[in-house]
Amino acid sequence: MSTLTSALLQQLLDKPVGPATPARELNPEQDFTRQIEISGDTATVTVKDQAGEADESAARFYLRAKGENPDEWEATGFRSGEWTMANGETGESNRYTFKRVAAAGRSALPLDELLSAIDLYEPVVKRPQGTHGFTIFLGDMQFGKIDGDGAEGTVRRTIDCLNQAANKLAWYRFAGYDIGHVHIGWLGDHIEGFQSQGGANAWRTPLTLTEQIRLTRRVMLHAMLTFAPLAERLTMAAVPGNHGDTIRFEGKGLTRYDDSHDTESLIAVSDAAKLAPEKFGHVEFFVPQTDEMIVVVDVANTIIAHAHGHKHKPGKHMTWWSDQAFNASSPMHMVDVLVEGHLHHEEVDTEGNRLFLGVPAMESESTWFRHFKGTGGAPGLLIGIAKDHRIDVRELIR
Repeated sequence: MSTLTSALLQQLLDKPVGPATPARELNPEQDFTRQIEISGDTATVTVKDQAGEADESAARFYLRAKGENPDEWEATGFRSGEWTMANGETGESNRYTFKRVAAAGRSALPLDELLSAIDLYEPVVKRPQGTHGFTIFLGDMQFGKIDGDGAEGTVRRTIDCLNQAANKLAWYRFAGYDIGHVHIGWLGDHIEGFQSQGGANAWRTPLTLTEQIRLTRRVMLHAMLTFAPLAERLTMAAVPGNHGDTIRFEGKGLTRYDDSHDTESLIAVSDAAKLAPEKFGHVEFFVPQTDEMIVVVDVANTIIAHAHGHKHKPGKHMTWWSDQAFNASSPMHMVDVLVEGHLHHEEVDTEGNRLFLGVPAMESESTWFRHFKGTGGAPGLLIGIAKDHRIDVRELIR
């Protein structure tokens, strides 16, 4: 167990980034995306976009998205090409070659990354506009437990899936969806915590509570830095799960229902973003109101409710939804789409025009559940296209 803890600690001290993106052959007629190759102290970044958008700042942004500090890299070469895209517009492919500056003396970013990362961020002058929304839903990372591939695996997977979602956003735009609003819903149980099981999970949770919260905060920060330049409007919402409870009295009694480490992590990112309104003024953050547990957000004229899913029995989501909607003062009566986590597997259900989406867990498995039911995990996040009360286009990223 000491070896695992040491490895996890090293992961915490490093900036949490996903695995290197493998090189692949690109078809200019079908793709416009980003590609990076790093070998020692040299890097090659290819940026494909509409003409005028694939400049050096876009290449430097992608260096940062992959965990590199752009200030440590100097551009040494440039190659450009153009082609006519399917929509008749001119596409541009620019390849930049970088070398690392003062490689021998470089040092890691400070541990307190919130303000330092925001200071390094370079805002994009022109962000894409449009009438469609691009949604990303994820949860149940349960950072801290040793189950499956542990915290290290969950961090890598979450970062990698978010990066894949950014590439998918470019693909959907290329397919004809004019996307101006990106929305990310964090569905709770972001940490393992020590309250939901009365401390019985302590031995199997080698990370401290502050380390679990730190991982959550940094993953949320990565999501903001990744998607902020990619849309005219970015919204992020977080709801509390049972594992995120701050304290329980005699194993049951709570403080307020909104008192949660799951949501406080997003509040910390929000506070940091407010210090740089010129960079993140178009980013909005939402957590439940006092003593509430849900967040409702309008994405491209589609009313989306976020809940963790632990306040009803499995399979009773529509009953719970209708019960909440019976209360005229609850926003649930206006909701088009209800999104939940908690059950750790994908589920889709409809009733009339109303849509329920159950999102898989990001952790690789619950070992307890595997021994109980024989089923391991199938982690991933859910993306979709929202427009006028519907999310008809959906895709799982694993």
